[in-house]
Amino acid sequence: MPAATPDVRVRRVCEPPSPDDGIRVLVDRLWPRGLAKADARVDAWPKALTLSTELRRWYHGPGEGDHDEFRRRYEAELAAPEAAEALGRLRTLAEEGTVTLLTAARHPETGHAAVLKGELTG
Repeated sequence: MPAATPDVRVRRVCEPPSPDDGIRVLVDRLWPRGLAKADARVDAWPKALTLSTELRRWYHGPGEGDHDEFRRRYEAELAAPEAAEALGRLRTLAEEGTVTLLTAARHPETGHAAVLKGELTG
């Protein structure tokens, strides 16, 4: 019988924690402004999986970058050895139970957390 698709969710870190979040993983490079660490209930913060500063600035900069190109560039960053190792650990956690990826992005469905979710569930 094939393994079930991992239960990976994407939520904004400013939303209150939910009992069904499972392991809560912050996927932003910087800690969100104005959010107390105790209130966020973050279980892991694998910085190797976070978006590089250069890519973040390109994507959110003047004229904003193309989403398909952004996805390609971020997937290339995730293929780097340190990121690939962290991605493997996160994939294992997702196979064992629910993982909620947390981001401060206003539109998480079009950002790096959504790309990361695709890597974990695809």
